[in-house]
Amino acid sequence: MRFFSLTTWSLHRNLGPLRWTRWDGAGAKHYTETQEQPELLSLPELPAALAEKGYEAANVCHFHIPDVGEEYARRLRGSFETAGVRLFTLLLDYGDISSADDVRREADLAWLKRWIDFAAAAGAERVRVVAGESAPDDARALERSAEGLRELCDYAEPRGVRVVTENFRPLTSTADNCLALLEACGDRLGLIADFGNFGGPGKLEELSRIAPRAEEIHAKAKTDAEGFPDADELRSCLDLVRDADFAGPITLVYDGPGDMWAGIERVRSIVAPYVAD
Repeated sequence: MRFFSLTTWSLHRNLGPLRWTRWDGAGAKHYTETQEQPELLSLPELPAALAEKGYEAANVCHFHIPDVGEEYARRLRGSFETAGVRLFTLLLDYGDISSADDVRREADLAWLKRWIDFAAAAGAERVRVVAGESAPDDARALERSAEGLRELCDYAEPRGVRVVTENFRPLTSTADNCLALLEACGDRLGLIADFGNFGGPGKLEELSRIAPRAEEIHAKAKTDAEGFPDADELRSCLDLVRDADFAGPITLVYDGPGDMWAGIERVRSIVAPYVAD
């Protein structure tokens, strides 16, 4: 069964400040860079709004979370449980476990583990980990990433959280590398397939190779300057998902201009037949 999900990135101009995690190479430490945005809706209010609109699940980006304390985690968990919406994936948008810099890599692994702890407390079923910022042809970086992912799986499993990665950022910009990481980690590692993260003339072929292994789809459409999606291109991607007999959440991604809910609905109207069939 396929069902609708929404990522908080699709509402990134509505949910308050974005808290980007950065790496200070000179100081060998993390820091947070805040990008101000209006808070038209608080994160704990979001699940009820999603339930009203017929969404069964959500992805929450880590930079939308204002407080990593246990009390806030319980509050967030309660808001999802009360609304009957699954917190399917906590999207961790920072981290380079493929880095050749041992200090950076170990610091990032520790940072990711702290977020896994938060995910467990907040009731998130999965955490999405970036496989790496290294070039896709860097074989040693791919090995380091696999080592890091296995370590994170070991940490997450007893906490009831599943680790997934995605065709996101340079290292996993090819289907070959996505599949290699799945092979290296076995069934413990999951995969998100994002329509917007492969490009060029080979995009559909690359997507066709990872779609059968995906447990979540990020349906990101190409949009024009006014935020209207390329319906034909989006349907071509969705056809691959249907052909792969995908069952799971199709998470809508909209980051175009204008009213974000309106943009989401434009994408949703194209995706809807693929959820219903």
